Formats: sequence, C-alpha cells, structure tokens
Amino acid sequence: MRDFGAGLRFLFNGQRWVARHGRWWGFGLIPALITLVGYLAAMAVLIVYAGDLASWATPFADDWSQPWRDIVRVTVGAAAVGMGGLLAVLTFTAVTLLIGEPFYESLSAKVEETEGGGPQGPDLPLWRELWIAAKDSLAVLLRAAGFGVLLFLCGFIPVVGQTVVPVVGVCVSGFFLTVELTGTPLQKRGLAQKERLRLLRSRTGLAVGFGAGLVLLFLIPVLTVLAMPGAVAGATLLAREIAPHEEPAEEPSGDDPSAADGGPGHDGPPPYPQQPYPHPGPYQQPYADPYRQPYANPYQQPGPGDPGQGRP
Repeated sequence: MRDFGAGLRFLFNGQRWVARHGRWWGFGLIPALITLVGYLAAMAVLIVYAGDLASWATPFADDWSQPWRDIVRVTVGAAAVGMGGLLAVLTFTAVTLLIGEPFYESLSAKVEETEGGGPQGPDLPLWRELWIAAKDSLAVLLRAAGFGVLLFLCGFIPVVGQTVVPVVGVCVSGFFLTVELTGTPLQKRGLAQKERLRLLRSRTGLAVGFGAGLVLLFLIPVLTVLAMPGAVAGATLLAREIAPHEEPAEEPSGDDPSAADGGPGHDGPPPYPQQPYPHPGPYQQPYADPYRQPYANPYQQPGPGDPGQGRP
C-alpha cells in the first residue's frame, strides 16, 4: 500500500509541475485535444449504431420472442459500447503519445532538466522514433486487449462481475497506462520494452497507484485532456525514481598534471620522494636514546673540556 500511495503522489506531483510551468502545460494539451476529438467522434458512431451491431452479432435471436431478443441485444449493445469505452481508455494514451511524440519528448526533457538532469538518449531521426513508439504501443495494446477480453468474460459472473472485476479492470488499465507514459524517459535510459515491463512489475504497487488514479481521472472526458501534460510530467518523475540516472565518471586525460605527479588521477604507486632521508635542520635535535653510547672515534683526541680528560 505504501507503493500505491507513492504512485498517487507522483501523479499529483506531475500535475503540480505543469501548474508551475504553465507554458509547458499548454504545449502538452495540443496532442490530447486532437486525440479527444477523434475518439469522441468514434464513440458517437458506436453509440448510434450499437443496435445494428447487436443485431448483426446475434442472428440466432431473430426467431426469439420479443422480450428475450431485446434483452439479449440490449446487453450485447451495451457491452459493445462498454468495450469500446474501455479500449478508448486503454488506447487514448498510446494514440496521444504517438501523435504527440515530439511534444511529450520535449516536455519530458524539460522535467528532467528542472529536476537535476537526465540522459540524452540515442540520437535517432523522427521517423525512427515514431516507428519504435508505434511498435511498443501496439505490443502494450495487445497485452491490454488480452486482459480486457478476459475481464469482459468475467463480467458475466454474478456478483463478482459487478464488484471485483471493475476494480481489477481499473488496476490493469492503470498498470498499462503507466507502461505507456514511462516509455519515453525509460527508453532514454537504454531500457527496451521487456526490461521496462520487468522493472515496472518489480514495483507493481507504484505503477498501479499512478495509473489507477489516472484512469479515474480519464473517466471524465474534460480531465482526460487537462491532465495529460501532468501525466507525462508525473511519469517522468516516476521513471527517475525507479531508474535513477547517474552521470558517468570522467576518465583522466593523458595531459592531466594530477595524473603525472601521482595526484588523484594517477592509478599507479606514488613516485619515490626526492629526499627519503632528510637531514635534521640546525634547530632540530636528533632522537636521543638514553641507552645508546656516543660513538667513540679512536683517532680523535679529547679536548680540554671533554669529560674523561686527564684519565689514564
């Protein structure tokens, strides 16, 4: 639960970041607005033709009596609209990120810059970045669709389908939303999609907490657009948490003076000192050993003031 709460805090911190940088918030709204208009048009068409779609999908009910045929087709039509809404939630971020790849890459880089810097990432042409983003988004979408079909079937289970399944659906959708949103900053850190999934699975509570809160926000169409720039900023902050960037250590150059004289850049042993046995200065007394007898020079005659003078 601690990781879940931390994920919610990253979502809040991302919204707070764009609130402090209003120009980047407006910049990040452009792709979300384009995607929202297209999805609203698609959902409107689906709702209008839901009855015809249900009739086409249930030809076996043509000969049924009136109430049972209507119940089955209304259920199928509602399920189709619900499935379309779920797919819209799951794919909204992927499509928005695909459309707004240059926008959100700049936004993510700005967040990295204000928070202490981040990796530059590989220098790829725009078409190559779009291709990688589309391929990764399709792989995530297929995984999410598999879970969506399973949850859709579980929705017909009495009681469980109306209580447990919706909660699980929000958590699953939230996890895959986090996978999508953290794709750009984690890819700049040299992580392929399988590595990103493995990393996020190791912090499942964090990923689900961030994404589940975002799913609940995305249930309101207006907030879907307004919260998208903050979601990108929060995902970048989350990526910095689970995959911190460290600047590579600089290697000492050959003309570094510190490396030449045994300084910090020198890996070998320190050079031999110029004066390994310095002589004592005029004011420095040598070490006095009380048990050591003075050196007797047999060729030196004692002076008049020397002790022992006059002794035989």
